[in-house]
Amino acid sequence: MKKILVAIIGLAVLVSIIAGVKFLQIRKMIDQGASFVPPPTKVTVSEVREDEWESLLTSVGSLVAVQGVTVSADLPGKVVEIKFEAGGRVEGGDLLLLQDTRSEEAQLPGAEAAVVLARSNLERSKQLLAKKVIPVAEHDAAVAEYRQAVAQADNIRAAINKKKLRAPFAGRLGIRLVNLGQYLKEGDGIVSLQSLDPIFVNFLLPQQSLVHLRPGLPVRITTDSLPGETIEGRITTVNPEVDPATRNIRAQATIANPDDILRPGMYADLAVVLPTDREVLAIPTTAVLYAPYGDSVFLVEEKKDEKTGKVGKVLRQQFVRLGESRGDFMAVTEGLQGGETIVSTGVFKLRNGMGVEIDNTLAPNFALQPTPENN
Repeated sequence: MKKILVAIIGLAVLVSIIAGVKFLQIRKMIDQGASFVPPPTKVTVSEVREDEWESLLTSVGSLVAVQGVTVSADLPGKVVEIKFEAGGRVEGGDLLLLQDTRSEEAQLPGAEAAVVLARSNLERSKQLLAKKVIPVAEHDAAVAEYRQAVAQADNIRAAINKKKLRAPFAGRLGIRLVNLGQYLKEGDGIVSLQSLDPIFVNFLLPQQSLVHLRPGLPVRITTDSLPGETIEGRITTVNPEVDPATRNIRAQATIANPDDILRPGMYADLAVVLPTDREVLAIPTTAVLYAPYGDSVFLVEEKKDEKTGKVGKVLRQQFVRLGESRGDFMAVTEGLQGGETIVSTGVFKLRNGMGVEIDNTLAPNFALQPTPENN
């Protein structure tokens, strides 16, 4: 029994020693964890820029031709000759199409002969009236017959000319809508003709913009047909009335189009350039942390550690009100001041009060008119 009792006591002492050692080890780990300070996170930073931006009024415009029409038949008739190529350019007065004029040409000699006869009768009537051989009424009848004969001949010539269809102005032709030998009725379309240089762009702006609009203001347009290229023009017309349904004002600008790349019916993003610039606070777009409860940025501030007494850089989350974006930058209307330092990238992984270290080695180059490389 004594041996068993000694063994039990020895085992208890051993367990107590082991438990004490483990307790001291765990207590030391807890103390180390409580005093552990994580290393600062590396961030890229940027200053809040005080900048001047152009004042722009933006809209979406529709391109329309300065002159555009579908050339159509004035009179019924069969197509006997087509003088144009679909898609080609023509000058004003160029012959496009001939209709059958054999009937009118057959009638014209008789009408011209009637004019000659009526003129002769009129001359004789004048001589006889001067001698008072015939009454005035008979002379008036001769005058009327002559005028009727001339009008009939002119009517036939006009019909012949109307069946020689010509381009009303210079421009580019579209798809041919007729075929040789086809019988055209009055008003049937033949081909689309559009004057493309210059070209109009129509756009709408809200009524509060009316105070800024006036003819002569420069405009810039961009379109999918010319990616990365900006075309400039000027406002030529501002409507005198506001649309009562939408409360928008309609305006029109004229754009040079020497290569005929812009076509009627296309849409274009448009900006009216106002004569005065405005001051803004600009920050990189990637510096904004977007959230349903409000947009924010992270300010980098210096703060003294109460335990170690060292001064380090920490983050402070600042809620802001944003304005328009332009290129890589976003305008801030409330919440920041010029010259403050903010984190420029990777803000989604940060939190308020976090210690940071500035490293702009891989910081992107922000620009108002970025031209990213095609990698």
